[in-house]
Amino acid sequence: MTFYDFEAKKINGETVSMQQFKGKTVLVVNTASKCGLTPQYEGLEKMYEKYKDNGLVILGFPCNQFAHQEPGSSTEISEFCVVNYGVTFPMFEKVDVNGENAHPIFKYLKSQLKGGLFGNKIKWNFTKFVIDKNGHPVKRFAPTVTPEKIEKYIEKIV
Repeated sequence: MTFYDFEAKKINGETVSMQQFKGKTVLVVNTASKCGLTPQYEGLEKMYEKYKDNGLVILGFPCNQFAHQEPGSSTEISEFCVVNYGVTFPMFEKVDVNGENAHPIFKYLKSQLKGGLFGNKIKWNFTKFVIDKNGHPVKRFAPTVTPEKIEKYIEKIV
């Protein structure tokens, strides 16, 4: 099984197969609009703009499981991301990342790349998973690791 075996609904409701990202380096991030880490949207967008022509795709998955920091509707989330951070990378519908209702993509990513003290649970918003060009998860970054800090890693694998 690879990342390409999954699908998700974009923030506009369109179902997308992860197959469309075959041959690209993918960064999956669970996001939130009312989090202390929300300014990471800016760094994510800068990295996307810088490396998208080299094959980087960033996929944002809003999540309201951590202190209810993503309470908005899909429309509100989308508008917030565009207006405040100029986000152009693909955003998806709000999902759970932990628990029995966790989205299958996150169940898969957590099973492949365990976290530190929290095992396979996601600790907070802005946890980042890197999937290589062959659809295999290769690296997990903690929420506090900023896009600027992971850029050197991304640069090597795109």
